[in-house]
Amino acid sequence: MNFGFSFFVGYRYWHARKANAFASFITLFAVSGIFLGVAALIVVSSVMNGLEGQLKNRILGAVPQLTLISDTGFDDWQTSVLAVKQDKRLQHDIMGIVPSATTQGMLQSSSNIAAAQVLGVFPELEQGLSSIISHTYSSAFDALTPGSYAIVLGSELARKLGVKPDDEIRILSGDGVVYSPLGPVPSQRKFKVAGVFEMGAQVDATVAYVHYQDARRLMRQDPEVISELRVYLDDPFNVASITPLITHSLSEQGVAVTSRDWRADFGHLFAAVKMEKNMMSLMLSLIVAVAAFNIVSALVMMVVDKTTDVAVLKTQGLTTAAVMNIFIVQGSLNAVLGLVIGTLTGIVLTLNLNEILTTLGISILGAGQTLPVQLSLTQLTVIVVGTLFITLIATIYPALRAAQVQPATALRYE
Repeated sequence: MNFGFSFFVGYRYWHARKANAFASFITLFAVSGIFLGVAALIVVSSVMNGLEGQLKNRILGAVPQLTLISDTGFDDWQTSVLAVKQDKRLQHDIMGIVPSATTQGMLQSSSNIAAAQVLGVFPELEQGLSSIISHTYSSAFDALTPGSYAIVLGSELARKLGVKPDDEIRILSGDGVVYSPLGPVPSQRKFKVAGVFEMGAQVDATVAYVHYQDARRLMRQDPEVISELRVYLDDPFNVASITPLITHSLSEQGVAVTSRDWRADFGHLFAAVKMEKNMMSLMLSLIVAVAAFNIVSALVMMVVDKTTDVAVLKTQGLTTAAVMNIFIVQGSLNAVLGLVIGTLTGIVLTLNLNEILTTLGISILGAGQTLPVQLSLTQLTVIVVGTLFITLIATIYPALRAAQVQPATALRYE
């Protein structure tokens, strides 16, 4: 007998009205558990993806994702950049490479003092690459010209210093220290606040931008020398695999560099988000696992109810494998029903989550703020396939019990 017969009998058993009301309740509970588990897993995973994506855009779009440092300076940085961009292994991973200067400094205003990372950039080269420019009030970046000593501050940093555009602040840099009879004296210069940017993340309190040449002068270094290149990546999370390829490509051109990436400063934050995301997924996956155990209970009860039927079918020549297939089909249909309903519900809730919360008058993040939501097709596929696999495994034990029925014993008193 082929699988078609097993599927037909299994479908009839699944579709028929259950004589045992308790078995029907267990089956309903199992289907509901899979439905709720899958729907919750899709919604929560999408929100966590949105949070991770929002942090990636707001933080990694403002700080150097990957910095290449040459101790002696790049003789011809444009040629080096061109060589990297022409590497076929990197063509789809790099958005752009521009000169950069980085120093840690103390920013002092008339009312307060704060530490910040001061980034020196060429504003015209940052267009289309840095997300900071699109989050800057007015056209502050246009004021970053050589010798102007203008600075663009993060909004929280500006509030902490108590300054506004056109105010002056003093920057002290440890990279330009000189030694005098009175001890080490840091390099310092006055800068004029050109404007403020706001990313809505912690970089607003720790990052400031100046022109590249002004940053080099602050560090008491030659403003015409390029010693750092800032790499913008299509996906900053791939920095670990991309960095060796870039350094190898440059070494082939005779350029020796060291690298520094975002993980040094923000790796712990994204590691915590990833761990929280994984733990939430694990907790919700347990709902699906519990529902799978309920499928086992329902099928075991069905095997007990259908012992006589199975014995009769085996006397008619039904094989052990065919008997197993009958109950595997029955249990899988319960799983598929819960999975389909849960998947559709989860997708609909995810795509309309903020509208639903607004209609219900629920504000999780506060008035006027919406939850970041990002539905991942890959993650959705993993949830569906994983649920099918767990529930399929759950049907094997009851199916084996049914296949072990001995016709002579089962029909002895019939």
